[in-house]
Amino acid sequence: MPIVKKSPEEIEKMAAAGEILARCLALLRDKTRPGITTAELDKLAERFIRRSGAEPAFKGYRGFPGSICASPNSMVVHGIPGDYRLERGDILSIDVGVVLDGWVADAAVTVPVGRVSPIAHRLLDTTRAALFAGIDLCVAGNRLGDVSHAIQQRVEQEGFSVVRSLVGHGIGRDMHEDPQIPNFGDPDTGPRLEEGMVLAIEPMVNVGAHPIRMGADNWSVFSQDGSLAAHFEHTVAITSEGPRILTPWHLEEARRAA
Repeated sequence: MPIVKKSPEEIEKMAAAGEILARCLALLRDKTRPGITTAELDKLAERFIRRSGAEPAFKGYRGFPGSICASPNSMVVHGIPGDYRLERGDILSIDVGVVLDGWVADAAVTVPVGRVSPIAHRLLDTTRAALFAGIDLCVAGNRLGDVSHAIQQRVEQEGFSVVRSLVGHGIGRDMHEDPQIPNFGDPDTGPRLEEGMVLAIEPMVNVGAHPIRMGADNWSVFSQDGSLAAHFEHTVAITSEGPRILTPWHLEEARRAA
């Protein structure tokens, strides 16, 4: 299938969805603390998204029951919000999708719950840095393999593993469009990046080995060896001025830290 490119006007519509998403993730980060359940976080997210005039992209998608994916500790992605009560020392991956006027934005962060272990802290820092290493290469004229390779290189230099059987993706009117975006690969391979492409870049990283296993609910995905996992994601447009992040949760982080 061809990669669907977006016009500048369409990218602006996706950016509007992304702004709502970034504010939602900032809210959830603030509320992620010991004692709260993932179901409570899910309710907060859905209420915020709907009050902002948008819809949660995940709710009902292929039967998924939540508005967010909430994945603690060794769960990599696709955690169904429920009665899991967060404890100090946990890490929680929060993935959110927002639909506004028919356009989708998708992003994720992994949040420490109170004080976490040194290895958890390093995992979060590394996965976040790998995301931005990939984004830096989302430039017209580069190849998709350049992005994948940059992510892999940043992760593996810390001794961690990129999950190989889950990938990022194109995004637009549909949450999952071509191309698939592995978090590993060789530079100067794959499709040439062109202005107007919009990509969901999302490194998923295990402290241990890369294999994963499916949970009993047929949604949640865990590291096979039970090691901690992290997930960070941005929706990124390829523009004439370089990569444009349409889900600027990192700017919300900076504003709240100032």
